[in-house]
Amino acid sequence: MRKILKYLVVVLVLVVITWNLWPRTPDVGRPEYFTDQTYNFETIRVLDDIAVAGGDNNEAAQAIRGIRVGDADGWYTAWKAAGDRATALAARTQDRISRGNALLRAHTYYRSAEFFLAPSDARRPAIWKLNVDCFYSALDDLGVRHERITVPYGAEHHLNAVYYPGPALTENRPLLVAMTGYDGTMEELYASVVATALQHGYSVLTFEGPGQGSVLRDQHLIFQPDWEKPNGAVLDAFLATHPKPAHIVEIGESMGGYLAPRAAAFDSRVEGVVAYDVFYDGYAVAARHVPAVAFWLRDHGYDKVLNFLAGLSKDPGSEWAQANGEWVLGASGPFELLEAFKAYRLAPVAGRIRADVLILAGADDHFVPPDQLDLFRKSLTQAHSVTAIEFDRASGGSQHCQLGAPSLWHAALFDWLQAKFP
Repeated sequence: MRKILKYLVVVLVLVVITWNLWPRTPDVGRPEYFTDQTYNFETIRVLDDIAVAGGDNNEAAQAIRGIRVGDADGWYTAWKAAGDRATALAARTQDRISRGNALLRAHTYYRSAEFFLAPSDARRPAIWKLNVDCFYSALDDLGVRHERITVPYGAEHHLNAVYYPGPALTENRPLLVAMTGYDGTMEELYASVVATALQHGYSVLTFEGPGQGSVLRDQHLIFQPDWEKPNGAVLDAFLATHPKPAHIVEIGESMGGYLAPRAAAFDSRVEGVVAYDVFYDGYAVAARHVPAVAFWLRDHGYDKVLNFLAGLSKDPGSEWAQANGEWVLGASGPFELLEAFKAYRLAPVAGRIRADVLILAGADDHFVPPDQLDLFRKSLTQAHSVTAIEFDRASGGSQHCQLGAPSLWHAALFDWLQAKFP
């Protein structure tokens, strides 16, 4: 018995020594929440809003806990639950500021919950309403001055805008006109642009045009490449009822990096334009990750084979981009969507832009090819000035729209504004 005990002790000692000496994978920090870039990007998108009380880190961490990449239902359920908890907190909170912050977080979580749902999903209208209602209730509780504007557009439609007047005594500063892109919302611009612009003393006009927000969801207006038309309608409506600002600077977020410069090419009222980030060639963006064999199959008439192979794709980012693109651009099928993007190119009109231009880009942008920064810069042959900035990985700003590091692009923006419109 003693021999057995001795052997057990020896074995136990060897196990403990081996356990402690066995080489382990180093426990190092990782910047990703998901290895899948699309799910990781959308998570960071929520966390970006923390800077303006539009989210809480641990609320977000609890929401993504257990979500499987590609599980759109799981994503919806988790973020809706986070939004429900925040609205419940708001309902039992007496302090007005705390209540407003809770509603602002709920807005962020409900917006994220909708993101991966199919365009035809029956849950979209209700979650969209929760998102928008929480947002404007939050502004009211937080005392954020804002004016909601309805802009007539055509015989039967309208666009929507929100004006955020800056502090007094800022009459000589430019009015910033901000627009989002392929999948953003007008309300989301509060966190990315408006709050920090107000802090810096600027007034901001945001709007949603065809293909965006409630204009898409309620009126079914899809994107149009001649963005100078909706942009012009918004400026006309605003200037008809408000004093003319000293200058107008337009800021386009994501695909807005095409929309804002396109509008500036045809509207001399725009004296400054910011492409945040660069979006010079929509077709190159859309075709960036399409394998060459797909084009060969199309060119040789193998459409059925092509559609079959496309249906086999299990990449969440590709599936979402295809579904969203067909919805917002009114396309059907992958190659009709590619063809639709051919109209969203700045090359034919960039030479018309005479404004001061700021172009931003991220070195690791997974949407826009990095060479578009230089292509756009070189095409601005008549611009009053061109400033181009690319953020690298070490800076933290290398993602699309500097996601995860908004302070970097904000610093670049406001330095540029002070230099060009002192």
